[in-house]
Amino acid sequence: MRGHLTMRTGNPALNKNTFKGLADTNDQLMTIDGTINKTSIALIILLFSAYYTFSTSNTNFIMVGFIGGLITALVTIFKKEWSPITVPIYAILEGLALGGISAIYEHMYTGIAQQAIFLTMGIFGSLLFAYKTKIIKPTENFKLGIFAATAGIGVVYLISFIMRLFGSGLSIMNIENASMMSIGFSLFVVIIASLNLVLDFDFIEEASEAGVPKYMEWYAAFGLLVTLIWLYLEILRLLAKLQSRRN
Repeated sequence: MRGHLTMRTGNPALNKNTFKGLADTNDQLMTIDGTINKTSIALIILLFSAYYTFSTSNTNFIMVGFIGGLITALVTIFKKEWSPITVPIYAILEGLALGGISAIYEHMYTGIAQQAIFLTMGIFGSLLFAYKTKIIKPTENFKLGIFAATAGIGVVYLISFIMRLFGSGLSIMNIENASMMSIGFSLFVVIIASLNLVLDFDFIEEASEAGVPKYMEWYAAFGLLVTLIWLYLEILRLLAKLQSRRN
């Protein structure tokens, strides 16, 4: 395999060990077109699932979706060959959770969910174009920087989660905190989440050239879903803070 596969990425699904230990095969290999198709299918499944809970304003599935999605994600990471089955299940579960969360935000700020969806898709398309045209090149320093920033954000999430267990939390994570520092933090997270897509694109391209098994198309689609879900949620949080500031 080529050297890029050992580079850093902030995506927990697509890291330096992702493509190690995969059986070589002379047929049914991963391709970029196949990955695009699998990603499209997974996104359609997620959107239909999300539409159900969003249109019914059903928030009962939020925890079920996230906990079930986490379990399914872990199974997918450790059993990549199961990804043709686990990834659609993951998309359904995460869709149920995202639809419920989006309904909560939509109740607070009308139109915010649609704005977040368009922004997420716009960022995805723009960065894919920038990657394919070499406007953005995922050099080793670029990857190291995104990896470090993502890890730092993860530490902030962990601290906030622990603080919430004791009845508090980091104020910069609160969507009702419309201070410039809070908005600036959310904007920074959106930027880092967006740039993680570039690393995902790079991993997928290198994997397709390395001759990994066909089921890795589903696994690559899973990696993109993880980043897109993170990006969408952070855009929702940022838009909510901006709306709160206007009010």
